[in-house]
Amino acid sequence: MNAQYEETEAFVCIICERERTDGIHICGQFICDPCEKEMVRTDVKDEKYAFFIAQMKRVWYRQNYYRNIL
Repeated sequence: MNAQYEETEAFVCIICERERTDGIHICGQFICDPCEKEMVRTDVKDEKYAFFIAQMKRVWYRQNYYRNIL
């Protein structure tokens, strides 16, 4: 099979909730490349910083939820 036709698995970003193929996994949750780059560049005084903190809390909530049900 030709490499350009290979299918890449898509994941839902925990920040923007869009389906993407490129990004990172943290504690079993996916963050897409555009969100990761924007998070890194966002100053703590920026309004969007609080949004990113709230979304990142979801990583820990989900991790603890799944740990408790297993």
